[in-house]
Amino acid sequence: MRSRNNVFAALALDRASERRDDVGWIEGRRAAASTRFAVVRADGQALVDGERRGLRWLVEAERARWLDAAPVCFLGETGEVAHFAVPYAGEEEPLARELGGQWMDLRAAGLALPAFDAGLFAYARGLLHWQTRARFCGVCGSPTTLTSAGHRARCSDASCAVEQFPRTDPAIIVIVGWQDRCLLGRQASWPRGRWSTLAGFVEPGETLEDAVRREVFEESGVVVEECDYHSSQPWPFPASLMLGFTAQAAGPELHVGPELDAARWFTADEIVRSLADGSLVFPPPLSVSFRLIEHWLRETAGLELSELAGR
Repeated sequence: MRSRNNVFAALALDRASERRDDVGWIEGRRAAASTRFAVVRADGQALVDGERRGLRWLVEAERARWLDAAPVCFLGETGEVAHFAVPYAGEEEPLARELGGQWMDLRAAGLALPAFDAGLFAYARGLLHWQTRARFCGVCGSPTTLTSAGHRARCSDASCAVEQFPRTDPAIIVIVGWQDRCLLGRQASWPRGRWSTLAGFVEPGETLEDAVRREVFEESGVVVEECDYHSSQPWPFPASLMLGFTAQAAGPELHVGPELDAARWFTADEIVRSLADGSLVFPPPLSVSFRLIEHWLRETAGLELSELAGR
């Protein structure tokens, strides 16, 4: 269950997908006193409580007062409590001030909020973002209508009636090892000293393993012999699913491609020294990249990345 260690991936929610087309049931859950509504702005920020400790859930009376005209999207249930997402396009400050909340972006929420709140925020943000991109039919250009409690967009032209579903773009991210070293790369736009694992989108007709081999070779010139799945992470920036892998290289030869500014091999000792003197900076625990580096250090040298970073 490695995925549950990844930010946004520990969402203990029954999505109840089989009930999304039951309009009466959805309306009943929407009107229930225990139901919670998460508010997400068009720019992807969500309303959190005044202490920034969790989402500022609205109850039905608050939703009806502030967001009556906004569509609601069913996300799922925890026990008897239903959760909905509500897009908000009105003035930001009056709503936050009246409800005693603040606005927070998803990256900050991933590190600051409880796992359930962060995961539900990511789910809501991804779904609502897709809705803004599915307002028109991709076949005939007619406007679409949201159905299935916000999880489908149906063409309004009866002669077309094509349905769209929420889109997720799979991307691989991989820690490559060779002997006692791991392969890391950096982009020119990153802060000084920042290095990370290699990553890229999966192409049509490609297996995940083939995507690992292609991306690593394109970016670094390294040939991957074997690769194994590690964990996954929802990554709604705006609509990706990160699929983490570990891999072994056939050799150390490097030929850095145009996508990277640099790529190099690091030993565990080099990582320890460079983290200590500040010349090496890894992505924060928000990213599955951190978990992949953490896994390699633990398996290779018995070291804990969180302890090294904390020092």
